[in-house]
Amino acid sequence: MKKILDKLAGRPGPAPAARAGLSNAPAPDLVVTPGPAVAERNLPRVSIVILNLNGKHHLKGCFESLAALDYPKDRLEVVLVNNGSDDGSVDEMRAKHAWVRLDVNERNVGFAEGCNQGASLAAKPEVLVFLNNDMRVAKPWLKELVAPIVRGECASTTAKMYSWDGKLMNSAGGGMNFHGIGIQRGYNVEPGPEFDVPVKTLFACGGAMAMSASVYRDVGGFDPEFFAYYEDVDLGWRTWVQGHETRYVPTAVCWHHHSSTSKRLPAEMIRLLQTRNPLLACFKNYDDANLRAVLAPMLALHTRRTWMVSGLHARDEEFRIESATNPKSGFFQRMLEKAHHKLDEEVLVRRIAAADLIGVNDLLGRWDHWMGRRKVVQSKRRRTDAEIFRLFLKPHWCIEGEKGYGELQRGMESFFGLDTAFPADSLPDPKG
Repeated sequence: MKKILDKLAGRPGPAPAARAGLSNAPAPDLVVTPGPAVAERNLPRVSIVILNLNGKHHLKGCFESLAALDYPKDRLEVVLVNNGSDDGSVDEMRAKHAWVRLDVNERNVGFAEGCNQGASLAAKPEVLVFLNNDMRVAKPWLKELVAPIVRGECASTTAKMYSWDGKLMNSAGGGMNFHGIGIQRGYNVEPGPEFDVPVKTLFACGGAMAMSASVYRDVGGFDPEFFAYYEDVDLGWRTWVQGHETRYVPTAVCWHHHSSTSKRLPAEMIRLLQTRNPLLACFKNYDDANLRAVLAPMLALHTRRTWMVSGLHARDEEFRIESATNPKSGFFQRMLEKAHHKLDEEVLVRRIAAADLIGVNDLLGRWDHWMGRRKVVQSKRRRTDAEIFRLFLKPHWCIEGEKGYGELQRGMESFFGLDTAFPADSLPDPKG
């Protein structure tokens, strides 16, 4: 059932073994050489922001591991934003983790806005860290995560994330395809030496990341209109656009209960966010020329995915005039009368397809608004798209295996010149 729900919600699934000469090994031009260890006296003031929504069962593992960090206690604070939990999480925090600064929301304001809220409450940090509540971290995790920022090598970093039992990778940096579908490098792959190499990465996974507090403010933080999902892809992409860098730090190790919150939410709610937010990220972050090239293919592929889950296939013939046979016959007249009678009749579509339509309308129905949001990002551009495309890792990835969808993507890429505008894929296909 989880595989079915993941597919319906558009969640990328596990990545298979390498094929067609591709592997999870990092591209040589993305590999970086980190500087020396940072002396303890030079470690920055850090605020770790954690969101919680009915995650009482995760709190013990998360906060016990944070309490055991080998980081100077006088330069570390932890802020938990409770996002409308009703499972006793607040009482649990006050009783067992009183050293954590607690802020309580009466309702769920979303991951993006909740992180921004926690960041605004932080006590003059030099580095902001964002961590999921369903994580546990290694003792040196924080020192390693902030070190590249302290050395001035980049503005943000992302950790090496394992599955909770450590048997599989969860994330080793990220990329995406040309229409914004995000990829976690190494997801559900067995750990190997290819994940021990520090590299430049398009975005830092919001589940375990650090960012210079000043850069976070300068680039605008997480976009609250995303609510949840892809807010980290958008922030990372925007960070590169505005002239900064993000790096994957394999020595910053943590373990993750993947999607433990989203699994409790209706599939159509997750689907709306996971199909809409890539559109918004692309609309904001591509330059003018590239947005003009990808916009039509992006919307066409979104439409095809909606059709695939709509449930309308069985009623296709009801809408085709060819089914009315001879136009001179009385039968044809009766068909026309019947069609007119049905103009106001409701045609049911699956909720998951309705979510797609609502999501795309959030962009197309608010064109001036999103053009304004886009203008703000583009006004701060300090790096060309061509410099960023190599970080996509899998720009030509086709998320759906359905024949018509694959045909459409290949045709769109060829017709709009996207097959040559983007570099070749450097990762094996993730598959659902």
